[in-house]
Amino acid sequence: MDKFKEKMALVRGELDAKLAKAEAAEMEVKRLTDENIARDDEITSLRTKVQYTEDKIVECENRIEDAKSGLDAGETAKVAGEGLTRKVTLLEVELERVERELAEANEKLRQMDTKAELFERKAQQLEAENSSSESKVDELVIQYNTAKADLEATYQGIQDL
Repeated sequence: MDKFKEKMALVRGELDAKLAKAEAAEMEVKRLTDENIARDDEITSLRTKVQYTEDKIVECENRIEDAKSGLDAGETAKVAGEGLTRKVTLLEVELERVERELAEANEKLRQMDTKAELFERKAQQLEAENSSSESKVDELVIQYNTAKADLEATYQGIQDL
């Protein structure tokens, strides 16, 4: 009888431990899901910045082409040409800055994609562990109920004697 009570206590302890582990895994999955959503939002923001920067590059390239074609118009507009040269220089500096920003945004986007993949794999792993823990908890509950029924039958048999 004492052994049976000890076994019941052991099964209850294991059940409580598995339930705690399952709850911890569920919390971790939720945290990772929240992080993944935040990462997705950041990726969307970076993609918007990349698109804006690419549009800005095209605009700057068009302005540079316009400025260069204005320079080719001839020597008669030398003063205007000098102004356009300064404008081209400024646009080239701006283009370099925009290209650096684009490169940085692309690098951040690549890093965020890598992190998102890692978080998705971790979430899948935790979900698998959670599923495994839940099935073990179900088995322990069945064992507990079987042992409880056996104990009640034994107890009833003892009382009948």
